[in-house]
Amino acid sequence: MLLQLTPALITFLLTVLIAPMLIFTLKKLKLTQPIRVELPADHQEKKGTPLMAGSVFFVGIIVALFYYTSPSMLFLVGTFILFSFIGFLDDFWKASKQDPGGVSGRTKLIFQFGFTILLLYIGIDLFNIDTSIRVTESFHIVLPYIPYLVIITLFIVGTANAINFTDGMDGLLGMVAIPTYFFFFVITENMEVKAFCLMMIATILGFLIYNLYPAKAFMGDTGSLAIGGTLSFLAIIENVEILIPILFIIYLAEQLSVIIQVAYFKRTKKKLFRFTPIHYHYGIKYGWSENMIVTVFAMVSWAACGICLFYFEVFM
Repeated sequence: MLLQLTPALITFLLTVLIAPMLIFTLKKLKLTQPIRVELPADHQEKKGTPLMAGSVFFVGIIVALFYYTSPSMLFLVGTFILFSFIGFLDDFWKASKQDPGGVSGRTKLIFQFGFTILLLYIGIDLFNIDTSIRVTESFHIVLPYIPYLVIITLFIVGTANAINFTDGMDGLLGMVAIPTYFFFFVITENMEVKAFCLMMIATILGFLIYNLYPAKAFMGDTGSLAIGGTLSFLAIIENVEILIPILFIIYLAEQLSVIIQVAYFKRTKKKLFRFTPIHYHYGIKYGWSENMIVTVFAMVSWAACGICLFYFEVFM
């Protein structure tokens, strides 16, 4: 445990020390967040906040590689880098051109599907991933190889984007992601996976010092897509896909709110929610502060983590 805590502590301290320098540099380069015009006035005030500060998460990646060079760690680091690269392209476009739309959705999806297929090709052999969905210790649903690959690819890309949707308020994704990484830290028997999760928690905690309301910087897609990609693959590696509806409940609610809103509007020309993703709805309709929304969503994420840990220990 001490061997795991030492790199995590180093990661936390380095993140805390390096983040201010990164934020200063982003300000100097004018790589700042453009705000969608339809967002409420309190969000318009955030225009000019440095974007792409999720680059600081690479501190954890560098520390991880310094302590661990096993194939498992290299795979997780590679997953982080590839998904972060997609986010970086999107963030750089937004910040440099002050265009809230960023890179086209089609471009991002091409990269996401391409990287996911590549990583699955490597990860299936590396982690001995089979085509079964584990329901309990004794009951598995075995799928044919090709349908399994199609379903898992769609799951990873969809979930990574769902997690990305959650990054919409100061500190929100970080506070919600920590319990999810903690779940994988607890259940895994792979020491490198355990170390990776712990270092992600450490670097997110260090970043939250500057990202909690009022945020001094935003992680951007550079950080959020990297979190999304790694969490999605961790679910596959640990064969806990059956728990995703509960464990990822916040991320799925964020994404489903957007899908439902679009479908409902096309059919009725009315909005079901005041604004989506759904975290905005609570602020606009009910007057919840950002801190309250973040606190409630984090509590739900911790509760989901607890329920899944109980199910895992008892049934899996």
